Amino acid sequence: MGMFAYKITRDFGFAPNPFHGVCTLATCKPHIRKAAEPGDLIVGCGSAKNHLVGRVIYIMRVGGKCTFEQYWQSPRFASKRPNFKSSRSRAYGDNIYHPDGAGGWTQERSHHTFEDGSLNVANLCQDTSADAVLWSEDFVYWGRDALLIPDRFRDFEGDDLYPSTRDFRRHFSPAFISAVEDWFSTLPERGRLGRPSAWG
Repeated sequence: MGMFAYKITRDFGFAPNPFHGVCTLATCKPHIRKAAEPGDLIVGCGSAKNHLVGRVIYIMRVGGKCTFEQYWQSPRFASKRPNFKSSRSRAYGDNIYHPDGAGGWTQERSHHTFEDGSLNVANLCQDTSADAVLWSEDFVYWGRDALLIPDRFRDFEGDDLYPSTRDFRRHFSPAFISAVEDWFSTLPERGRLGRPSAWG
C-alpha cells in the first residue's frame, strides 16, 4: 500500500468531489491520479490560501480506478455529472470528460470550463494528461472543518504528513504509512462531514 499527500488550495467540492456517497478525484493532480492504485491512501491537506495550514481536508482509501470514458458512461457516477439547475453539489460535479469521437476530448460545462461554458484549454490539457479517475467509498471529508494533523504525524522519524512543497509527496516509510493507516481505520465517522471551505 502506498500513500500520497498534497495541499489543496481551492476546495470547492470539485477536486475532490465528496458528494453522493463516493469521494472522487477526477480532475487536477494528474500525477497522483496516474500513479495511485486501489488500496492506496490519498491525503488532501489545507494550505495558506484557504487558511487551513497543518490540517487535513480529506483522506480516502482508493477503492477503484477507471478511465474518463468509463466514468462518464457508468450509471453509478451519473450523479457526478454537472447540473447547474439542481443543487450546489451537483453544480460542482467532476464527471466532465469523455472522448469527442475525433481523437480529442469533450469538456462539459463545469467548474473547469469558463463561466459561459466555453472550453478552458489549460484545464483540459492538465486534467486529461492522466486518463484516470480515482474513487472511494471509504473516506472522510471534513472540508472547512479540516482536522488538525495529529502531532505524531508532523515529525515521525523524519516523515511529515503535511507536504513541504506545492506539489505532492509519495515517498514515506512503511512504518509511517502503517501508522497513518491505523489512525484512519479508527476514525469514528466516515463520509462527508463538512462543507467545502470555499463555500463559506
